[in-house]
Amino acid sequence: MTHLPSAYRPDDQAPHSRRFVAVEGVSGCGKTTLVRHLGAELPAATLHTIPQPLSKLSGWVNGHCLPLPQLAFYLTGLLHASDSIRAYLPRRHVVADRYATSVIANHAAVNGIEVRKVQEMLHPFTPYLVRPGITLYLHTSASELRRRMADKPDLSPSDRHLLDNPQVLTRLVSLYVQFAEDDPNAVGIVTDGMTIAEVADTAWLAVKERAC
Repeated sequence: MTHLPSAYRPDDQAPHSRRFVAVEGVSGCGKTTLVRHLGAELPAATLHTIPQPLSKLSGWVNGHCLPLPQLAFYLTGLLHASDSIRAYLPRRHVVADRYATSVIANHAAVNGIEVRKVQEMLHPFTPYLVRPGITLYLHTSASELRRRMADKPDLSPSDRHLLDNPQVLTRLVSLYVQFAEDDPNAVGIVTDGMTIAEVADTAWLAVKERAC
């Protein structure tokens, strides 16, 4: 983290034996349910990378801001999440609902920007981020995601955008697959045709095996 001025570097993380698990995937794939399950099983602190009250602003930011301010907004949530994770780890395991992949993939897909260009913008900040010991990627087909979103009674503006723009949704699904393939700490789980309990059991087994 030497390229960050000292005033902007986090305190050195104390040695610990705790686990940090990130859960990634397109909205509707079952992340939130899985995070709750893993939080109870480990047990662990759980958090969303864009926490309240920031998440309440996301609809306004997406609708009124150009790509760079949008990215800065989500980067704020990501950096703050990393600070929270860093504070938890000396005493508790942590499970995050979304992390860096979600910020990059969603921003690239929704705004039609190359992933490489988004990564270049975030590169100066990546050393600040606590790295997950394992990242669970929930892969769900675009057709299944559309079905699940259509059944939601409280669809968010961002989910509505994905539902109304099939090309964006399809690109986002493919980006998560690409990220999982490039991530040495990734475990991919194809959720189509699986019950919530089956997804949770598969994920829990992967977390336990990675800890061995």
